[in-house]
Amino acid sequence: MSKESITRISLNEILAKRARGEKSLTDWARVDAMTEEDITAAMRDDPDWAEFMDVDWSKATIVYPTPKKAVSIRLDEDVIDFFRKSGKGYQTRMNAVLRHFMTEQKSRIKG
Repeated sequence: MSKESITRISLNEILAKRARGEKSLTDWARVDAMTEEDITAAMRDDPDWAEFMDVDWSKATIVYPTPKKAVSIRLDEDVIDFFRKSGKGYQTRMNAVLRHFMTEQKSRIKG
């Protein structure tokens, strides 16, 4: 998808449009008529989704943000570089990896 076709709109703008009675430009009837196969095919054709197609989402869980505690930690430089290269929010991703490890360890202890 090219950046020229991406439209950004704030929640306040959406609420204002709804208040004015403006309709959504989304063809919801077409979306509702899509089969699982149609959705999978559309995802495979979407370059933004390509890296996530073969991820096993069956064990995914909703994670609600909790207050964070600032700590000082020494990590290998290549580990930090790896996460930083993935862009903004790299510390949050590092936290998610640590949380996943913690969850797996707890389940092994219980099991």
